[in-house]
Amino acid sequence: MNTLPALEAQMQSSEIWSDKAKVSKLGQQIKEIKENIEAGERWLGILDDAETALELQDDDLIAESMADLEVLCREFDKFEIKQMLGGEYDEADAILTVNAGAGGTDAQDWAAMLLRMYTRWAESRNWKVDLLDKLDGEEAGIKSATLKITGKYAFGYAKAERGVHRLVRISPFNANGKRQTSFASLEVSPIIEDFARTINIPADELEIDTMRSGGAGGQNVNKVETAVRIVHKPTGIVVKCQQERSQLQNKENAMQILASKLIAIRQAEHEKKLAALKGENVDINFGSQIRSYVFHPYKMVKDHRTNCETGNVDAVMNGDLDMFIEAYLRGE
Repeated sequence: MNTLPALEAQMQSSEIWSDKAKVSKLGQQIKEIKENIEAGERWLGILDDAETALELQDDDLIAESMADLEVLCREFDKFEIKQMLGGEYDEADAILTVNAGAGGTDAQDWAAMLLRMYTRWAESRNWKVDLLDKLDGEEAGIKSATLKITGKYAFGYAKAERGVHRLVRISPFNANGKRQTSFASLEVSPIIEDFARTINIPADELEIDTMRSGGAGGQNVNKVETAVRIVHKPTGIVVKCQQERSQLQNKENAMQILASKLIAIRQAEHEKKLAALKGENVDINFGSQIRSYVFHPYKMVKDHRTNCETGNVDAVMNGDLDMFIEAYLRGE
């Protein structure tokens, strides 16, 4: 039983300290349980104070308690959302891949805007963000980019964002100032640390190339072929890693990303079968349009799955995505 005393007893065992990964996981479990206990005790204290304020009929105490109760409600909402993240890989780190779609230069600029948005979102949660690969557009923006987000429940939250994102605005690349609609997609997959035990990828299904890492020129150009590009021939998935100085490390990272993407595909196929058995006509592919961002003629961001919407476009583009993510998770 994973009670706090039982977990702390395990941590005291001399045998466990030979396995660093297990110690780390156990320590995280203990920390989370203690945080939940502290939160519960704080909430009970707020409720007791509110009850006392009502009994005393003290206006100042009642006003103070009302403010505390509002904080309690917000904290409890987030706690409730976290309890919904019980999927097999929800606690895992995540790989996010942004791809520019239809719309030419505008779409590539839009993809760069989404890359910044998700970077800001992850950083606001104090998660670590690593840019694993980026392919710049010819004139502006990016054609694609891949982020690694390290943080507990990163995949559980980020999975709510996978799909096509649509932008409507006055194009800064159109001399006539016409309104332009652009598209970019986001793929999200969990990072499986010991992926070799989870999924088998035969060597003959892979095409592996090495190349020099891209750079800004001059001293930044890598003169050794450390970048690695892997093509999974059965699916056509292409993964490239160049952020590490070691070719071996880049290859390991690329294989981990590939395994994550294959696991995500396997999950999607499983969900599709379940939907068919339930008689649901639901498009669960990564290519399904999920949200519109309108900058002109009015300002609005609307999620088409939940009908959650806001007029505060600037906040959303700066990473304020929780309202959309939480609405999606509650509706699952």
